[in-house]
Amino acid sequence: RVDAPWGEPVDLAAVEAALASGPAKVLAFVHAETSTGVRSDAAALCALARRHGALSIVDCVTSLGGVPVDAAAWDADVLYSGTQKCLSAPPGLSPVAFSPRALEAIAARKTPVRNWLLDVSLLMAYWGGEGGRTYHHTAPINALYGLHESLVALFEEGQQAVFVRHARMHEALVAGLEALGLQMLVAPEHRLPQLNTVRVPEGVDEAAVRAHMLARWDLEIGAGLGPLKGQVWRIGLMGASATPWHVRLCLTALADALAAQGRPVDLAAALAAAEARLG
Repeated sequence: RVDAPWGEPVDLAAVEAALASGPAKVLAFVHAETSTGVRSDAAALCALARRHGALSIVDCVTSLGGVPVDAAAWDADVLYSGTQKCLSAPPGLSPVAFSPRALEAIAARKTPVRNWLLDVSLLMAYWGGEGGRTYHHTAPINALYGLHESLVALFEEGQQAVFVRHARMHEALVAGLEALGLQMLVAPEHRLPQLNTVRVPEGVDEAAVRAHMLARWDLEIGAGLGPLKGQVWRIGLMGASATPWHVRLCLTALADALAAQGRPVDLAAALAAAEARLG
């Protein structure tokens, strides 16, 4: 296991040292961390896995639909995501992708998988086994239709346009937050546009801020998790909520909540800073 401080991407040299220390079958990592707002270098990590003879497993739950996820360019082996984040579809489905290398590894198993829910060989037969499909489960048709519609919307807007929209909303939000005197947790080059972690100023009751925003503005932002509990807020700008209206709403609600605790804020300056980025 290779750990990194929360709010920083994993050190590639540390990963390579761990892989070089002994044989490894799999390198698993998170591309877009929901807990911290950090984006890892997926291409570099997948390349390290290949160099040391390991399969790569990439968690793309928060990245799919918000930033590029390119299985082919990364030469990744297994990728999985969720429908409820940047795709703005109902929760409950997990899009997955497998490389030929991963499929070969699954087919070469010498012992059967003991967990039915995680038996990918059974799922492969369900998707299209020899001579036809094998029954595995009843498909969640309503959820599949929801995913289909979200993908139609994504392709109608255009994938590149979607990525640019997320980036622009992120830049506008950050500009407004900084105009309110707030600081971001993650360095600019490693930030996710769709998940923004903001440091809680000293002397501010972070839970009271979240409660105020929810009660007065019907807007919920996330609390910090793990070592960051009580130290940051997590603000999502994902999919259908990555819009100028949501950026303005968040800045207005956050300024109001901070002012309620006696902290001096300049909402007009924050909105002006955001508009300059949106322009």
